[in-house]
Amino acid sequence: MKKLLALTVCFMFIGTIYSFAEPVKQNPWELGAEISHRKYKEPGVMEQTGIMYGLFGSYTYRNSYMLKAEGLFNFGQVDYSSVSSGTMNSIDDYVVEFRGLAGYDFPVSTGTVYTPYIGIGYRYLNDDMSGKLTSTNAAGYERESNYIYSPIGIEAIVVLKNDWSCGTTLEYDYFWQGTQKSNLGSVPGYYDIENDQEKGYGFRGSVEFKKKGEKVDYAIKPFIRYWKISDSKITTDPGGTSWKEPKNTTTEFGVQFAAKF
Repeated sequence: MKKLLALTVCFMFIGTIYSFAEPVKQNPWELGAEISHRKYKEPGVMEQTGIMYGLFGSYTYRNSYMLKAEGLFNFGQVDYSSVSSGTMNSIDDYVVEFRGLAGYDFPVSTGTVYTPYIGIGYRYLNDDMSGKLTSTNAAGYERESNYIYSPIGIEAIVVLKNDWSCGTTLEYDYFWQGTQKSNLGSVPGYYDIENDQEKGYGFRGSVEFKKKGEKVDYAIKPFIRYWKISDSKITTDPGGTSWKEPKNTTTEFGVQFAAKF
């Protein structure tokens, strides 16, 4: 996070140097792919790690103000590890995320624009261990996470020489609410459980390097995404057993490759 903040400051300085550059070119459509490493951890309980692959797209309307709609589909397999219940490999995971953003462009110079923004986001995660057993013969089950949150951030774009530009994004994600559904009913003697999550936060940041083409621009963007969610509210199943979704963190870092037109 500190490194991303330092890079943002550097780009602000670069913007004053290249103030003679042409105006920032706006690309309404963006399509691309990503690869990342994700680690989900419930401290003292378990963790999952794996490589994820993604497809994403967005549309942006700009006229001094900015309106943006974007979506992401992220999929892959993760490995499970727990002191109490053993290990399990090759668990299918996928994430679907939709976001709507609104902001306003503040040109600092001819080739530098800052855009603070706010919006609404929805994130769905499916972690499917159903039908599998861990190394200690513990039965797996399907988990579903739903987050509703508000992205609050700032984007900085700086035009450089030779048709290159640089951009950084720093964002805080205000967590409104979450629902964790544990489909334990697939395990004999258990019931499906749903826990409400009320506290947490996230942040994300990225640095983008874009090369302008005649019709299509190409970009590469290293990124990091992070979530920290507190203990959920307690739910009691029909059998009288109380359940709680433990506090957890998700850390994902990777790189995106995009075409903009």
